[in-house]
Amino acid sequence: MNNSVENRFFAIVCGALLVFVAPLFVLFLFLSSERADKEIRDHISVLLVANSQALAKPLWDLDEDSVTQISATIVSQGAIVKVEVRDQSGQLDITQSTIPKSFSGELEQVSRAIIYNNVDGPKNLGSISVYYPKLGLFSGLKHEEVVFISIFIFAVLAVFGSALIGNRIFVIHPLMRLIAAIEATSQLGSRHHVDWQSGDEMGRLASSFNDMQTKLEREEKELKLAHRRATDIYDLTPAMLFSLDEDDRITAVSDYWLVATGYSRTDAVGRKFADLVMPDTRDIFLSRRNTAEEGALDVTVKFRCADGRVIDVLILESNAATGGTDKLSLSVMTDVTELKASEDRNHRQAITDHLTGLLNRQGFEAVLDRKIAEADAAGQELACLFVDLDRFKWINDNMGHAEGDRALRELVARFKTHLAPSDEAARLGGDEFAILLPAADAEKRARAMCDQIATIFDTPFGPDLHLSASVGVAIYPRHAANAAELLQKSDMAMYAKKRDGKNGARLFDNAMLDTARSRAEIESCIEAGLAEDWFEAYLQPIVGLTHGNIAGFEALMRLNHPQKGLMPPAEIINVAEETAKIVRIGNVIMEKAISNLSRISRITGMQDTYLAINFSPLQFEPALPSRLAGLLGRHGIRPERIVVEITEAVLMHDNPQIRMIVTELRRFGCRIALDDFGTGYSSLSYLNRFPVDIIKIDQSFTRAINEGNDDVGMKSRMLIEAITTLSHKMNCTVIAEGIETEEECRTLQQMGLDYGQGYLFHRPQTAAQLIEKLSGVIPFVARAS
Repeated sequence: MNNSVENRFFAIVCGALLVFVAPLFVLFLFLSSERADKEIRDHISVLLVANSQALAKPLWDLDEDSVTQISATIVSQGAIVKVEVRDQSGQLDITQSTIPKSFSGELEQVSRAIIYNNVDGPKNLGSISVYYPKLGLFSGLKHEEVVFISIFIFAVLAVFGSALIGNRIFVIHPLMRLIAAIEATSQLGSRHHVDWQSGDEMGRLASSFNDMQTKLEREEKELKLAHRRATDIYDLTPAMLFSLDEDDRITAVSDYWLVATGYSRTDAVGRKFADLVMPDTRDIFLSRRNTAEEGALDVTVKFRCADGRVIDVLILESNAATGGTDKLSLSVMTDVTELKASEDRNHRQAITDHLTGLLNRQGFEAVLDRKIAEADAAGQELACLFVDLDRFKWINDNMGHAEGDRALRELVARFKTHLAPSDEAARLGGDEFAILLPAADAEKRARAMCDQIATIFDTPFGPDLHLSASVGVAIYPRHAANAAELLQKSDMAMYAKKRDGKNGARLFDNAMLDTARSRAEIESCIEAGLAEDWFEAYLQPIVGLTHGNIAGFEALMRLNHPQKGLMPPAEIINVAEETAKIVRIGNVIMEKAISNLSRISRITGMQDTYLAINFSPLQFEPALPSRLAGLLGRHGIRPERIVVEITEAVLMHDNPQIRMIVTELRRFGCRIALDDFGTGYSSLSYLNRFPVDIIKIDQSFTRAINEGNDDVGMKSRMLIEAITTLSHKMNCTVIAEGIETEEECRTLQQMGLDYGQGYLFHRPQTAAQLIEKLSGVIPFVARAS
């Protein structure tokens, strides 16, 4: 083993001889053999030329003795060992050989034809063949060449021997010293140096080794010192430090850990740490490494101290140290009992509504999942009641948020008197509440709770403070397969009740999904219509009831779908108002309607007609007057030709911003029309409080004036006459909507109404259709298109 380097050097030198010297030596022998063979062949060729001429005459005369004598002479020449002479007729065949019986080598043959020249020309009499031994690699060497080869072999062996001796002196010997120093260091533990000095690579290697040994010796001293310091720091650090092996057994603990836990070092070291963890959190500790990411891992468990106290501890464990051979880890344990209690308080606050003390939406969603799991385990159903208060916004706007908060707290106090211990209630936000009722027959339980909720609102929540609620009910698993779906469908049922008239309860049914899908489809059509410009401003003429002339046009929104055609405007408006897209739609219709009025104004007699535009409450933004003024200026239309139509619902809220914008529009020159007068919460005080110029009587009164029931017809006519008389006294113009028959038209004319609109005169249509018809005869009166 010690001579392995020398053996490798010997193998390398031998290999070099075999690769480089041996081929050259073989080549030399081959060339020598080729040269000798060529010399023999040249000599034999000359000999054959001379003897073939000498054999011609004897062979012509068939003189066998002469032929034999000449053959014997040839076979005695140099390397030739055999001669064969044959004539063409086969009468003469002479062979002379000097080959010994022991010869077993190969023979080379050289032949030549025997030609005799007579008076008739040259004649081929036969052939002569001579044989000589085939030369080997060493057969053709001359004496000088043998001497040269001997000298060459001696030189190679001398170089080879010198290389081996030099390698042993200058390489093997210092290497053996280096190995001895390394083995001594390994066995004795002390740092041994190599006693070797030279200026070559081996000297530098020995010097580097000695320097390395010196450096390692210094570092070992520093490492021992650092280890002592680390041990002191580990024990004296005011933190609960401990180390675990790969089996989670305690291998070391700090002094502070012992003081904080009450254990002694002999009791702790060697013990499994999991034995000191409470059973309810032991699995968390044991599985900590399975869920940990790169770097340090942390886990919070309950730890049992020596005196029996249980504390919450946060353990930070470094898994960087677990990759070594010893599989040790360093951990720090922190007492987080107080912090844990604080987190629990914060969590309760995070999932609790601060005003009512109920769960908030986040807490409710967590409880809902748990309640569904409990219902599945118990084989029960779970009813979810979605409660939304009616007109609660009016309380906040008119009586203040403090009064609204007081009413909510009172409502929750009444709720709690009807809840069982297994029930859960939550305030989802604003005036929305949710109640969970687990029961074997959840529908029956829910209906009973809805009746109890209804009785809650029988008693006012304050002076003139009456509330009601719309309740939606969905049942798991009958209506929903998961928590999100259950809450969604109870919410859907609540909105269905809102649309049906509020103040009551509604159980979810699948028809609501169709309604929801239909509304979603309408909403999609609205969005696409705004993006693709499908909305159009249709115009319906408003005519004078006495003279039949067109006084103006009402702009009506229509959505012309590429595949579905014209869609019902009422559904479009309802969905648009709920999604707040009515503002964008209203702006589009306003721009197109004013543009259409500009085109119609070019027709003779239409220069003074006005345009009535319906405005949703959401459209009354501060920028509305300036936007309208810009459009009128662009198309060259006077402000007095624009009528802003508002409904009683807009005025009923008495919103200061709406009042200000309406007043600004009136000051700008636009006229104000009160649309659908006579429905909802009609009040003549609106005529006094708002700058109204036009009263539009709802079409329900128009249809009722000629009903078969004389009592209803008479009352309708009296109401219309009263509204007309009062409006005229307040300098307001009166327009009747929905006139469809000649009889209605005559009756309204006799009552003194100013204008009317309806299918009797003209249906709503595009500006292009109106322009085509209006360009014909003027004055224009249409009787049912």
